[in-house]
Amino acid sequence: MTHPTEGTIRVDRDGQVLLIGIDRPQKLNGFSERMVMELSDAYDLLENDPDIRVGLLYAIGSHFTAGVQLDQIGRWFAEGRHASAPGKVDPFDLFSPLRSKPVVVAVQGICFTVGIELMLAADIVIAAEDSRFGQIEVRRGIFANHGATLRIIERAGWGNAMRYLLTGDEFDAPTALRLGLVQEVVPTGTQFDRALNLSQLIAQQAPLAVSQTIRSARTGVMHGWHAAIADFGPAQAKLMRTDDAAEGLRSFAEKRDGVYQGR
Repeated sequence: MTHPTEGTIRVDRDGQVLLIGIDRPQKLNGFSERMVMELSDAYDLLENDPDIRVGLLYAIGSHFTAGVQLDQIGRWFAEGRHASAPGKVDPFDLFSPLRSKPVVVAVQGICFTVGIELMLAADIVIAAEDSRFGQIEVRRGIFANHGATLRIIERAGWGNAMRYLLTGDEFDAPTALRLGLVQEVVPTGTQFDRALNLSQLIAQQAPLAVSQTIRSARTGVMHGWHAAIADFGPAQAKLMRTDDAAEGLRSFAEKRDGVYQGR
């Protein structure tokens, strides 16, 4: 396998799962400008291809990512730019357009800075036992401005978040699990297979219902419980008019798994 000097984002398919691979192992998968743009392209494909139901973000080699290539992306930060392609689905799930399809992440080895922010922007994270996490921006005179200051607090609480955001200290996979930043810790080398297994399980569910679940949860987080609650009834009524809901009722009555078409 040839790895471009500036790295690339590898895109493949496994059935209805889009495999999104961070591919620059010789540089610890540090993100170049090219990789930032290609990652947005991959998330845009995930969102807009009707044959894809789930994305799986993973990395080639021994490490997930050491972060961004500051001599390139640092210019973006100096200009106040967000590290994604304008007009494309945001991999950090902060700016419109936002994805409606789920993303599972498999991490291993070093997972620093934007690596943590990408995994926190996803829905489920599987971490290898050898994972090493670090939100180390303060050591470089900058701060974590792609979601960590919000999402680590959301999951771990203020004190636990500031313990690592303000020191830049590394923490291990069991600590990440305890803080709610990852959902499972598995033996090193099995993280991709476990993430793929979960992705395939999600892909078997009714895709419109999966997307509405994400949309409802995001509304509650970003706009508050009342906004999410106000949409419970209308959103469910809309789903009940779909072919998938009819199939769900049939499969329940027939005591079998549903076979869903996303319509």
